[in-house]
Amino acid sequence: MLASLPLFGVAAAAGAGEGMKTAPGRKDDKYRVVIQVSDDDPKTWNLALNNARNVQKDLGKENVEIEIVAYGPGLAMLKMESVVGNKVAELRKSGVNMVACQNTMDAQKVTSADLLPDIGFVRAGVVEIMKRQREGWAYIRP
Repeated sequence: MLASLPLFGVAAAAGAGEGMKTAPGRKDDKYRVVIQVSDDDPKTWNLALNNARNVQKDLGKENVEIEIVAYGPGLAMLKMESVVGNKVAELRKSGVNMVACQNTMDAQKVTSADLLPDIGFVRAGVVEIMKRQREGWAYIRP
């Protein structure tokens, strides 16, 4: 395991260059990041939302595509009574895509009517994150 660490550092450094922003075959030049929220702690939710806002601020909204995937206990962030509902709405208006895990919704007996407006859905939050990573998206879990 330790022998692979230097290789990871080299790959990460190589990927940080301007020419490596997009996955092979992509036609545009946007940065892409998927953020996982699977905790029920408002501090974690705020951190995830602040991360998204800071990425937009630093790179420019037009230069980045951000998706926040909420599943498990993290689904509460997207519910109508969420303590971060105003921040979620603000980020949605700024172009951040928010998706809820349908598996979690089914398990918690949550419907789309229980969620904030403009929330997307994916069948499985973990699979969504896996797909995004395979497409070359950066991954953040606050």
